[in-house]
Parts: sequence; C-alpha cells; structure tokens
Amino acid sequence: MDRDLIVHFPVVLAVARQGGFAAAAAVLGMSPSAVSHAVKTVEERLGLPLLIRTTRSVALTEAGARFVAEVGPALAEVDEAIERLRASRGRVAGVLRLNVPRVALEIALTPVIAQMARRHPDLVIEVTSDDGLIDIVAGGYDAGVRLGEMIARDMTAVRLTLPFKAIMVAAPAYLQSRGAPGALADLGDHNCIGFRLVSTGGDYAWEVRENGVDTAVRVRGSARVTDPLYARDLALAGVGVAYVFEPLVREAVREGRLRWLLPETAIEEPGLFLYFPRRAAQAPKLRAFIDMAREVLGPRR
Repeated sequence: MDRDLIVHFPVVLAVARQGGFAAAAAVLGMSPSAVSHAVKTVEERLGLPLLIRTTRSVALTEAGARFVAEVGPALAEVDEAIERLRASRGRVAGVLRLNVPRVALEIALTPVIAQMARRHPDLVIEVTSDDGLIDIVAGGYDAGVRLGEMIARDMTAVRLTLPFKAIMVAAPAYLQSRGAPGALADLGDHNCIGFRLVSTGGDYAWEVRENGVDTAVRVRGSARVTDPLYARDLALAGVGVAYVFEPLVREAVREGRLRWLLPETAIEEPGLFLYFPRRAAQAPKLRAFIDMAREVLGPRR
C-alpha cells in the first residue's frame, strides 16, 4: 500500500464533492495551492487524470468517477471504525455532516443540536442549509432531512416530526384592507407571496384540497421568495397571503398576529424525516444523533 499517498485521498474527494479547488480548500482549511498539489500528486502516482480542469469548473474523468465511487466508501468505513473505537470509551466525536432544508431547522433540528452540544461536546455537527434535492452520499453528507415523500427508497428513514399541514395565512392588517378570501377562487384578487423552487427554478403552485380532491393553484403577487421562512416574515409584515407549513406559524396564529385562511383546503404533509444510507446507521455519531432526536422530539413524533 502506498501509505504516503493515502493522506491525499480525502483532498481529491473534497474537490470532487465541492466542485472546485477553492471550495475544497475552504472546507479542508488548506490553501488552494496545497489542494492542487495533493491532487496532482495522486494523479501522477496513479498515472491517471482524475479531474478535468477548466477556468470555470472542475469535472471528474471516468477514472475520477471510479475513484470517488470506490475510495470514498472505503475511507468512510475507516472513519467510522475510528469513531466506534472512540465511542467504546464513552466518547462520541468527529464531524456529523447534515444536509437540511431551512424549514427543518426551526421545526426540528435546533432543539436536538442544542442538547447534542451539551451531551456530546466533542462532536461537531455541520449543518448545510439546502432546499434543493441532492445526493447526500455524493455530497459527502452523513445524513439529510426531508419530507417523507421526497426520500429515495434505498435510504433508511427515521421520523422526526408528526405529519403537519401546509396552510395559507395573512396578517390582520392585510385582511382589514383587502378582505379575507371566502374560497380558493378569491385568491386571484389577493396579493399572494409566491415561491420559486430552488431545484428547478420554476414557480411552485400551492397544493390544496378542493371538494375533497387534491389540486394545485397558481397564484400571483408582488413578492416571490425561495425561503419559506421569509414568506412567513412577509406575511407578518402585512405584504399578503403566504403558503407555509403550519408549525412555522403556529405561535403567530395562536397570538393573533396571523390568521389561518380557508382551513378546509389545507393538505397534510407526511412530516420531516432524517434519512441516511443503510450502512451509516451504525456510526456512533449518527446513532447518538438519532437517539437524541427521539428523546427531544418524542412528543412531536
């Protein structure tokens, strides 16, 4: 085994996953020149180009794709073996990388991470806030959080929350000036806060129930966002009608700062789930996070 070459393997994987040398350098805490040197060393010793470099991007060659597919899991197993040894001494350590949509941070993740910091201070939880649908394995993440209906079937899923509704809300001040919609057809007369999908770039049609049938409603208005939390903020500011997950506005509705509109049209979402590759389930850092989530979110699950 070429032992002095192995230390450079994580650098190559980071460049592949981050899509560039500068991004990989930032993640690894190295200089871009050191990252470039490490990649060049691996390529020269293997006698194969692993990356195609252009002025704007970095792509994998066929050999590079095989390197990522075969060496990546092997290094992950080594990391997990070391973590299991540490855990056998009662210490959960390392870095747990999570890919999480913004809405899940407030609904589920924050209280779990707060408790993890107290109980497992040697573990670093790195959270990437991402509303797009990505391959968490290719991205180098240990786990992700998504709505149940969006999780690939080959993943293991652990429920974090109960199902919840997607609802329409508006501030009393807005409704005073514009009136409240009495039916879905009335939304055409209202300033609706639109939502653009990060993954496709398209406008999201609000999913509702009408006469017992699921349907999608196209809306229009003076604001369009990619962050559902900002849609809530705009509704609170009196801009217009927002379509959001009920847990995000539960307190504001209870306090009267927002009103729930047309409640009979609300659909129910399956809830949030933590998901990960089956082989990752035994990693101590992930097991500790799952156990903590069950403990902290028990009543919500």
